[in-house]
Amino acid sequence: MGIDFVITWVDMNDEAWKASFSQYSGKIDNSRNEVSEARFRDYGLLKYWFRGVEKFTPWVRKIHFVTCGQKPDWLDETNPKLVLVNHEDYIPAQFAPTFNSNVLEFFLHKIPDLTEQFVYFNDDFFIINHLPESRFFTNGLPNDIAVFRYNSGFSQWAKMLKNNIDIINRHFDKREVMRRFGDKWYNPIYGSKARLNYWLKYYPKFVTLRTPHNAQPFLKSTFIDVWKNAESELLEAATHRFRQSSDLTPELFRTWQICTGNFEPYNTYNDTKMFPLVLKSAQAIEAIRQQQYKLVCLNDNIHIRNYAQVMQNINKAFESILPEKSSFEQ
Repeated sequence: MGIDFVITWVDMNDEAWKASFSQYSGKIDNSRNEVSEARFRDYGLLKYWFRGVEKFTPWVRKIHFVTCGQKPDWLDETNPKLVLVNHEDYIPAQFAPTFNSNVLEFFLHKIPDLTEQFVYFNDDFFIINHLPESRFFTNGLPNDIAVFRYNSGFSQWAKMLKNNIDIINRHFDKREVMRRFGDKWYNPIYGSKARLNYWLKYYPKFVTLRTPHNAQPFLKSTFIDVWKNAESELLEAATHRFRQSSDLTPELFRTWQICTGNFEPYNTYNDTKMFPLVLKSAQAIEAIRQQQYKLVCLNDNIHIRNYAQVMQNINKAFESILPEKSSFEQ
């Protein structure tokens, strides 16, 4: 059927969204990660996401644009490749409205007419150079990197990842998985990033995997399998309208996919880079202008200095490589 893209987006300036958000949260509070402005704001970069898709991945079958009923004024919803997806179209009614992106991601497999092979994007993941279908899938399986990482466990995100791994360890025997799919876990393509795989070879439990924070290929059947085996945990987590430390994340589905061997080894870090803009805005701007990677993540943060100027410079960088309107723009 081809490969679909799924992207989630929110416009915090929308009056209907503000009213719904206020009903459940009260107000934006930048001292709390789950209701920080950085989690919901948009600075006009979305059009470059669509331009990048059209120029660099013209092979995509459909783009499922997931929002709570919003769309930017410039978006041409008549484009035959575009499917507008409201949260209510695929999330069970008892979990809506939600302001927790993790919950939006639990139910991706329920998006109508979604292909078995799809790639999931947050709205801060951008394609900035040519990508063939084989970048994401090989022999029908998602390309991914199966390597362990250290997890300090102190941040909210780290605690969520630990929750995922607790479920993985209840359902998979680490030694058996790594023996059965040894060619995928001990693959030379990973280079030095796989050193922990060797150090932890005889440790009986899974620990957190490295998480390339960028476009992630999935099989829809993976989501169905995870839901069959961890339904109660997912249903509980889905009640969280805002992020909290007891959440699960999409990494559960990715890790499950890896543990079942439904992936092909790929060193994602070769062409993918996450830039925390609070620290590396200048490097991000240069990477976009020079197209140093295929995929970049521009990670927002409420503590970015000179935020407006940084975002203007990022816009200019995108304009330098994607100056022409896409067919998704009116």
